[in-house]
Amino acid sequence: MDQIRDAILAGDTAPEEFGHLPVPESYRGITVHRDEVDMFEDQTTREKDPRKSLHLDDVPVPELAPGEALVAVMASAINYNTVWTSIFEPVSTFGFLERYGRLSEITRRHDLPYHVVGSDLAGVVLRVGSGVNKWKPGQEVVAHCLSVELESPDGHDDTMMDPEQRIWGFETNFGGLAELAVVKANQLMPKPDHLTWEEAASPGLVNSTAYRQLVSRNGADMKQGDTVLIWGASGGLGSYATQFALNGGATPVCVVSSPEKAAIVRSMGAELVIDRSAEGYAFWKDEHTQDPREWKRLGARIRELTGGDDPDIVFEHPGRETFGASVFVARKGGTIVTCASTSGYMHEYDNRYLWMNLKKILSSHFANYREAWEANRLVDQGRIHPTVSRVYPLDQTGQAALDVHHNLHQGKVGVLCLSPEEGLGVRDDEKRSLHVDAINRFRGV
Repeated sequence: MDQIRDAILAGDTAPEEFGHLPVPESYRGITVHRDEVDMFEDQTTREKDPRKSLHLDDVPVPELAPGEALVAVMASAINYNTVWTSIFEPVSTFGFLERYGRLSEITRRHDLPYHVVGSDLAGVVLRVGSGVNKWKPGQEVVAHCLSVELESPDGHDDTMMDPEQRIWGFETNFGGLAELAVVKANQLMPKPDHLTWEEAASPGLVNSTAYRQLVSRNGADMKQGDTVLIWGASGGLGSYATQFALNGGATPVCVVSSPEKAAIVRSMGAELVIDRSAEGYAFWKDEHTQDPREWKRLGARIRELTGGDDPDIVFEHPGRETFGASVFVARKGGTIVTCASTSGYMHEYDNRYLWMNLKKILSSHFANYREAWEANRLVDQGRIHPTVSRVYPLDQTGQAALDVHHNLHQGKVGVLCLSPEEGLGVRDDEKRSLHVDAINRFRGV
């Protein structure tokens, strides 16, 4: 791996030379083990510790299938799906790998006693399989995490509708928290050349997810002048939703959980901020009973901030904890667009406020290739900026996942894979100088 790393770090290695670099027989990757899926069986969700289940292992380099690429990973990032994988909730990901392995002889490679995890990367193409024409060894790339087969007509209008749609590194093997990764060619996108490796790796999943959920016609189809309530507005997903709202002429109302997180969204340009901890919102009286008085208090606070407007769109991802409030506060005819459900999948709400006020609940899940490409293009143009709050080395991925699990992070948590330190990988210094203030501001520098 040293020869590959050195060629990338040199910055002037001819692209065609990468195709001749020797690929090792094994590489280091972050894994979970099939024989440990019951290790947290008697613990609560919060007690489950990713540091105990995530391992740094040497694993064999898989053979490339047609349409795939082998990428040297310089940096990756933590997404909540890595937390779910590490604590084996809501189910073990080995069930996903078993089902995928039954699809064909090629996919059987994924059904292994270990799962190399991670759904983001920034790096360099080393090899491509047969049938790959657009991408060549030596190209610097980022990856979006939609894996599709596209053998069904259902996926050809929107690839998210493919019956064999999966999230790479979560429902497939050979993910991005590793020195090497295997991706399909239609996951690759150009790395923004003004970003460092860790900055470029961080937007992939969450930026694309926020784009589809909020901006795309497949999501809330946000328009200029909309009022958008954004839960967790300083976090990995919410920070991109906040930027899309500001960039698209909408007015974000940003809900955060601390003064530090409030400062982050204000640094992005958001003016309407609710610190839910400081204002003491408690939407549940106990485990089984919500408190509608708190919904009403939140609605009144939103109208106070907006001059009387209720949200046209509620950007929902906490799930169980906030969903009843989200349905209540949306304007008549408004949209609650939901994904993820990090606080629980079993949502409860008072249907009177939905049904009698003609509101809509809209589901959203990741993004198709076109949506991911557009989201990445906005990053490349400097209109949307990465929000990396902290970066760990690969051997501390367990701690990085614990930060996300316990909501100790702000923005995205990055992981260095082959890159030896932060700050490397910028190829266009002039372009970076145009955006460095915003990048640093979003990183808290």
